[in-house]
Amino acid sequence: MANHKSALKANRQNIKARTDNRRLRSRLRGSLKSVRAAIDSGDAGQAQNSFRTTVSLIDKMVGKGVIHTNAAGRHKSRLSRRLAKISSTA
Repeated sequence: MANHKSALKANRQNIKARTDNRRLRSRLRGSLKSVRAAIDSGDAGQAQNSFRTTVSLIDKMVGKGVIHTNAAGRHKSRLSRRLAKISSTA
């Protein structure tokens, strides 16, 4: 356990950052799941709307440093490829 005032404060800050990052990552995972579900159901309109909100959320996560830039690009690329596939068939 930390003994110095600065170490105690750093510990409090780490705890807060960890809980915030967990909350944000959980929100991102839920959003990704909803986009994938909409794509799998074949509803192009719903998939497009949820894709837009998810991409916005992904970009916010990168800005906050919650996820890596390359991970964000990978998520967006894979989702857009799947979305394009159902859009071309619809």
